[in-house]
Amino acid sequence: MKTLEELVRPNILSLKPYSSARDEYSGKEAHVFLDANENPYNQPFNRYPDPLQRDLKAMIEKVKQVPASCIFLGNGSDEAIDLAYRCFTRPGIDNVVAIEPTYGMYKVCADINDVEYRPVLLDEHFQISAEKLLAACDDNTKIIWICSPNNPTGNNINREEITKVLEQFEGIVIIDEAYSDFSQEKPFRLELRNYKNLIVLNTFSKAWGCAAIRLGMAFAHPEIINIYNKVKYPYNVNLLTQQKAMEALKEPYETDKVIRILLQERARLISAFRDLPICEGIYPTDANFFLAKMTDAQKIYDYLVNKGIIVRNRTRISLCNNCLRITIGTKTENAELLSALRQY
Repeated sequence: MKTLEELVRPNILSLKPYSSARDEYSGKEAHVFLDANENPYNQPFNRYPDPLQRDLKAMIEKVKQVPASCIFLGNGSDEAIDLAYRCFTRPGIDNVVAIEPTYGMYKVCADINDVEYRPVLLDEHFQISAEKLLAACDDNTKIIWICSPNNPTGNNINREEITKVLEQFEGIVIIDEAYSDFSQEKPFRLELRNYKNLIVLNTFSKAWGCAAIRLGMAFAHPEIINIYNKVKYPYNVNLLTQQKAMEALKEPYETDKVIRILLQERARLISAFRDLPICEGIYPTDANFFLAKMTDAQKIYDYLVNKGIIVRNRTRISLCNNCLRITIGTKTENAELLSALRQY
């Protein structure tokens, strides 16, 4: 890969980050805080949170088996996605390459940051060709985006092809593993030591059931994490979010139990969908959702909305004509969905 100095935007390399009041005495014990213009009353919410979320990262390190120095925490994964553009791409000059179809925020952030977005269509099995991805790159390609398990298709992307991209691309490869907890595939976050150009995204929104607290994770080489921390806003993860995440991390086996239940429900729901006359097929999935080919996705979607049941109509997405994306709900929710579809 190129050196980090070659990949990072020049203004970011020379950036002097904001020094928060909590950074200046780091490593020393203190009990009187008269430095940050805080209100001394209404403990503990009167104090700014730890800008580097050290206690939370120490817990994540044990669960995710990634050193704390290799962890960035942000306001959802979307902050880590946006920071990739702000750190590595020059507006109006650089470009990124991504698989298509995939999570829409990669393109939204590219558009916001005035960066050319180059989609590369997956094959009929929703798989990538490393050769095609690399062929779409040029000297100004800074990032390749790969979501695995992919959204909205649900499947794991071929590991051998991803490895080829990691080994041959000179820029940053970002693998979004938001749904990896539902997959049997070894997560790429455990491969960080082998690839200095790798950033792996993960989230508390899916398997951990904490979408409301907006906490995303990025795992990467410490040098990349330092760049992220240099650019992020000082107190980007609030105290309530940190506290709730630490509560969840104290009971990781509860999350494992929920994952098992959801996978059982996924199998049951897919089996039932295959028996529906209005379902033409189910695509393989490694996530907490599946993509179903329907006879008329728009009409079925509208019918379900009128029943108060919301799924995702993906029919306008590349390769997903007449497809509905179905998230696995509770047994009761899934039963209500099936009952409505059987009456369609």
